[in-house]
This record gives sequence, C-alpha cells and structure tokens, in this order.
Amino acid sequence: MRKLLYALAATLLLATSWAQAAGPELRSDHPERYTVVKGDTLWDISSRFLNNPWYWPEIWHVNPQVRNPHLIYPGDELALVYIDGKPRITKVGSNGVVKLSPKIRSEPIDTPIPAIPLDAISSFLTETRIVDKQTLDNAPYVLEGEDGRIVMGAQDTVYARGDKPANNVGIFRRSQAYVDPETNEFLGLEARSIARGEVTGDDGNILTLKLRRSSEEVRIGDRLLAGKDQAIQPQFTPSAPDTDISGRMIAVEGGVTQIGQYDVVVINRGTREGLKVGNVLAVYRSGNLARDPYTKEMVELPSERAGLLMVFQTYEKLSYGLVLKSGRPLSIGDRVKNP
Repeated sequence: MRKLLYALAATLLLATSWAQAAGPELRSDHPERYTVVKGDTLWDISSRFLNNPWYWPEIWHVNPQVRNPHLIYPGDELALVYIDGKPRITKVGSNGVVKLSPKIRSEPIDTPIPAIPLDAISSFLTETRIVDKQTLDNAPYVLEGEDGRIVMGAQDTVYARGDKPANNVGIFRRSQAYVDPETNEFLGLEARSIARGEVTGDDGNILTLKLRRSSEEVRIGDRLLAGKDQAIQPQFTPSAPDTDISGRMIAVEGGVTQIGQYDVVVINRGTREGLKVGNVLAVYRSGNLARDPYTKEMVELPSERAGLLMVFQTYEKLSYGLVLKSGRPLSIGDRVKNP
C-alpha cells in the first residue's frame, strides 16, 4: 500500500509539474517594448517574445486606455508588463505610458496584422474546397463553349448540362483524392477552382453561363458548384490544440518532394479530431532506417522535431496547414503532433 501511495504521489507531482510547464515561455532575449513594422505578422511578433508563440492568446491583454485596443497596426508600440506576477503584452498609449486598469481581461486578438502571410494561402481560403465524390459526380458539367470551342476562358460563353446549382457558380476540376495512409479511409476529394461565372440561361437541363474570370483554361467535363464569396480573414490566432493530435502530412501543394517554410500541406486530421483554425502543430521528421549489424533487421530510428505549421482551413477528416518554420527539409509522411 505504501508503495502504491508513493507511486500515486509521484504521478501527481509529475502531472503538476507538466501543468505548470505548459504555458507561455518568454525568450531570454525578448524585448521590453517593440514597435510594429509593415510586413509583420502576428506570428512574427509573438515569436519575438515567446519560445512557444502559440500561447499568444494567453499573454495578450487589451488596454482599455488606448484607442482600438484589440487592433494592432504598423507603428503601434507593444510593451511587456507583469500583472499579478505574470507576463502580459499590451499596446502603449499615445503618450508612451502603459496604463493598466482593473478591467483588463485576456481576449483573442482581432487585428489587421495577419497571423501568417495571407498571400501564401489566399487561393485555398477563397476557392479550393474539399468535397465527397458524390457531390462532384452529381454536379453539372461543361459541354462546350460558344462556336463549339473546347477550351474557354474569361468572358467566354459556356454551355453546361445539369440542374442549376446557383446563379453564381464556380467551375472546378477534380484534383487529388486523399486517403489515410494508415487506415486507408477516404478523407475527401479536392476540387480545384478553375473559373467563376454567372448562369445567364436555363433551358431545361442545359445551362448557359458567362465566365467572369478564370485562373486557367476551362475544359469539357469540368464541374459546376455553387459559388462561395468567402472573404480572406486575417483573424487567425496561434493556439495549441485542445486535444491530443497525432497525424501525418499526406500531401503538399505543387507536388514538390521537399517541404519548406510557407509551403501548404495537407494533414490527415480534421474537426472530428478536435483541430481548429489557428492550431499550431509540431512536425517530426521520420527517423532513418538503419540495419541492425547482428540481426540484419531494418530498424526505424526515433523521429526528430523539425518544424512547425499552423492550421488555416479545416474539414471533417483533413486540414490544410502552412509551414511556419522548418529547421530542415520536410517530407510527405512526416508526423504532426501537439507542440
């Protein structure tokens, strides 16, 4: 019984130590004050103060004594202060004085300074979508263009067959089908946006549409889906996942073999596993295979932490992430876990 009590006490002590360690960690070279410059991202700013930038929501405090306390703009000055012995970052007033009020409270930041470089992910936020096979197979499809054209572009007239999905439509092409590499479960089908258009005629199941813009040539067989006018939002907040995440990177935009900073990747975990937009995950590069000199077996060496990514788009079974940091080239199949 005594051994059992000792073991229980030790377990509780370890759990308490872990809980205390899980939190914002200031960098040893952190500034006391920092002036935001054009081109900064929230990730950049947080990384100047913290070893673990995904804890930014826990140290950001709204200063009610300044105008627009929630917003950060180029030229704003941020100050590191301590409240009840805990580090907090807040905006400095126009007179250069930090005034702290008892009403100060911690809130997720809503700011025009983007969390990550939006130009790296803009097409994924506004166009690309994940669908199931049935949705794409049942969608109307392009027959041909005006005067029998087989390749169409912006301002061309296009004829399609099927039920009208909406007045404003997107033209999509079947892209990669994602399958879990460990369970073989179908995760989703990527529909790549080709063009946007407006339905100008509906004659039974023959649709006439005018292409308003296109990113590449529209071809016979491309599918029509209802358009979504999704504005690009900079309000990502770096955060740690609420649940234990363990998955893999299963694809990368552009089909490159080596993955680096600001590459967009697909991971085989989504909302059903608890992932949310803004969650930061650590990337672990798979260990090399080494041959045992005595048994001749091939042994996989332990994985090594090699980077960080932030989830910016989630679906039920998979998510898109942007690689924020990579200490070495990453590859498809590398693991992603809680940071």
